[in-house]
Amino acid sequence: MKVSPILAIPVALISLSLPACDIHQEESHEQEHHKIVVTSPQSKYVILTQPYVCQIHAQRHINVRALVDGYLDKILVKEGQAVKKDDLMFKILPTLYQAKYEAARAEAKQAELEYTYARSLFEKKVVADTEVALRQAKMQRAEAQAKLAKAELDFTDIRAPFDGIVDTLHEREGSLIKERDILTTLSDNSVMWVYFNVPEASYLEYMAHVGQNQEDPRIELKLANGNKFQYPSMGVTIEAKFNNETGNIPFRADFLNPQLRPEKPDRLLRHGQTGTVLIHRTLHDAIVIPQRATFEIIDKRYVYVVDKDDVVHQREIVIQNDLEDIFVIKSGLDVNDKIVLEGVRQLRDGDKVEYEFRQPEQALKNLKYHAE
Repeated sequence: MKVSPILAIPVALISLSLPACDIHQEESHEQEHHKIVVTSPQSKYVILTQPYVCQIHAQRHINVRALVDGYLDKILVKEGQAVKKDDLMFKILPTLYQAKYEAARAEAKQAELEYTYARSLFEKKVVADTEVALRQAKMQRAEAQAKLAKAELDFTDIRAPFDGIVDTLHEREGSLIKERDILTTLSDNSVMWVYFNVPEASYLEYMAHVGQNQEDPRIELKLANGNKFQYPSMGVTIEAKFNNETGNIPFRADFLNPQLRPEKPDRLLRHGQTGTVLIHRTLHDAIVIPQRATFEIIDKRYVYVVDKDDVVHQREIVIQNDLEDIFVIKSGLDVNDKIVLEGVRQLRDGDKVEYEFRQPEQALKNLKYHAE
């Protein structure tokens, strides 16, 4: 049977519809798509950093109160002023207390004279010894009253109980104040107590690290502007009671807060500031892998492990710590395993692969991608 020449033309056109260059591009793309890169876990030391929101407190921060009623006669300090221990800060008008003290002192002097006179009469056998004892008791009572009046008079002078910085003044000169009224607050911020709450699981990790006789964790303070405070923590205090309502246990880190200039009380940290505590712990011989070598299925992490026959097998791993670009492995891998680093999504369990091996040190450099 003869083929019609009209039908031969479309067949030829169809055979020419795929240019040779497109076929080569598809083959090249397919080869690139199946490129697999394999590496191994690495054993190295890593620094784990755990951040905690914190409150910053002065080691001593008290309300300075009036101890007696009266008029505020003098204010001898300014807001923000540094004072030394026993510096006079406020003076309450002492007229009433001065008069009371002088009267009590006069009574004590009179009682002393009466006692002395009674003793001289007793020595002359004019009065009995009971009279002397009564006069002595009266004298002692008068002396006690004088001491009480002197203490009340001293309360009109309000002095700094320690070195510190004066806060807001709550009263002005001439104000009528009552006992226990707050005049100002005083802060000793030479050392700052930084409080933060640690979850129970993190607390147990912290204590396990300390219990292994490893170096103490390094603790830093990051301030509200993102800058780190230049001095590290001097030590940590852990409170005795665990709060089972919040699941946390309170920690306190102490920070030295030196003056920025020797002649000025301009310490950087102030009572009431906020920040973030950074606890750095060093793990030695930790097994680490790039995050992008893993994948997740129903809240579990897996990697593809390449066996001696170049066949990949899906294996579950347990993550101990999650860092920026790497995982610290708790179980599931060791440094002798080979895991798929690039091309994870192209594989299925049981696939035989051809791959390029990349040294762990190289694989962990300049990581930019997280887990797929």
